[in-house]
Amino acid sequence: MNSSSRQRRLTAAAVTALAVAVTATACSSGSGSTGTKGAGGGTYTVWDPYPQFDGTSAWAKLLDQCGTKAGVKVKRTAFDTGDLGNKTLLAAQQGNSPDVLIVDNPVVSTLAEAGVLTTTDDNKLDTSKVDPNLLAAGQSGGKTYGTPIGANTLALYYNKEVLKKAGVDIASVKDWASLTAALAKVKKAGKKGITFSAIGTEEGSFQFLPWFWGSGAELTELDSSQAVSALSLWKDWLKQGYAPNSVLNNTQTTSWQEFASGDYAFSENGTWQLAGAKKAGFAYGVLPVPAATGGNAAAPTGGEFVTVPVQQDTGRYAVSQKLVTCLTSGDNLYNTDTTLSYVAPTGEVQDKQVAANADLKPWVDAVKAAKGRTSDDLGTKYPKISEQLWKAVQSALSGSTSPKDALTTAQAAVK
Repeated sequence: MNSSSRQRRLTAAAVTALAVAVTATACSSGSGSTGTKGAGGGTYTVWDPYPQFDGTSAWAKLLDQCGTKAGVKVKRTAFDTGDLGNKTLLAAQQGNSPDVLIVDNPVVSTLAEAGVLTTTDDNKLDTSKVDPNLLAAGQSGGKTYGTPIGANTLALYYNKEVLKKAGVDIASVKDWASLTAALAKVKKAGKKGITFSAIGTEEGSFQFLPWFWGSGAELTELDSSQAVSALSLWKDWLKQGYAPNSVLNNTQTTSWQEFASGDYAFSENGTWQLAGAKKAGFAYGVLPVPAATGGNAAAPTGGEFVTVPVQQDTGRYAVSQKLVTCLTSGDNLYNTDTTLSYVAPTGEVQDKQVAANADLKPWVDAVKAAKGRTSDDLGTKYPKISEQLWKAVQSALSGSTSPKDALTTAQAAVK
């Protein structure tokens, strides 16, 4: 595209709020600069959303090793995830983009549509081993913009002791009806049913999506009968006392804290809580979120894509491709995903993860059924759809409107 067209698209994107947040991040800030020619092969800049990892971390050392292997020096800058997208758009406007950008997967389509990112056709990245459902989160308009470094998603943690006392066999929980029946038994036994996050933010939409998609609903039709059935499920759980009213304000962190108290049978949460689960002091298991009539529901994917931003000097792409390939291949990918508590995006590394840690098996299954929030070519439409979805959830669960009316209003707002 010509430079004036790209500038208009960058300006439009820069004034659009990047409303999608990831599931668990630390806070930080930083600054970066474009790669500069220097001694040897020069300096290449990498921006990432991992401020929790300092210069002595295995992640930082891996970046240096990949730079050495490519014959260049790597200058790394870490940002808070919420800041990274907007800072990237600003850098692109100023002609100051990093050589390699690691960014939350729902933001990829926004940056791509703004003309910030190169395609895999441009940068020659090989994505042939990546699971198609995970790669789809970085695709827009039939083109692919980068490769996933790993994925996390949602599933149901369950407290084995609570279920045992309630007389619930976890093997019987295969669909919505059997899950609801289990919750009824748990309540009758004097314990609490299920906790999740229905807060009025992207976290609320993120947690509702497995039920929304598990009903057979599509994000292009928020008011379908299937969508209404999903929201009615949640509302009925609150009405019957199977889920607490606190879900309206729960983040995924506070929801987890409720489950960690030991009183709840189930908690919808993510791979990032595995370490906390092992410290909770009670026996637990993990079950993929069931679809309405059985099987695994598609849960949304979290995690980042490694991308190559557009540069005025296109000769830089060859080294950037080497850096990305180094970061996302073989043992490096395995070690990084282990550090980040991610499921790898390739079957080869997933098998290695499960062989090393059998607890990851249900998470690998959940990731294989997962779906990108911006998949189906939703791209930059997703943040608006998500906002209306979480508003509908809040409205229905608070009793302001019925699930049907809430979703009808949401669909009208999206149009």
